[in-house]
Amino acid sequence: MSDNTPGAAQAADRNGFPAPGQSPLFDQGLALRKAVLGDAYVDKSIQAADDFTRPLQKMITEWCWGEAWGNPALPHKTRSMLNIAMLTALNRKEELKLHVRGAITNGVSVEEIQAVLLQACIYCGVPAALDSTKAAREVLKEIGAIE
Repeated sequence: MSDNTPGAAQAADRNGFPAPGQSPLFDQGLALRKAVLGDAYVDKSIQAADDFTRPLQKMITEWCWGEAWGNPALPHKTRSMLNIAMLTALNRKEELKLHVRGAITNGVSVEEIQAVLLQACIYCGVPAALDSTKAAREVLKEIGAIE
């Protein structure tokens, strides 16, 4: 039995996520997520979603990216610096690497990333700052921001 509802074909193209125009918050979040993290990364996450992970991906796209990142009270550059600090505090190295790339995209300089990590060292501890500094250096070298 085929689904003839408007947008059904588009929804299938989005791996079961809301069709364009069906959820403005999802659309806004998806656009912001792609702008910061890159199309390839986000498309891979969306396409890899299954029945178990799709609700989490939808929540991340709508709440994290649509609501929080979509709130105009803080510029994206500031949000990126906050994320680097918080991910350092949480010791989330892989997520930190992703957000270091996003920070560069959002206009955060290498010097600002370094300053955030030094600030985090004081409040989060040396081991967390060391791990995050190593992860940030790895990404910055990969993208050619430092030698």
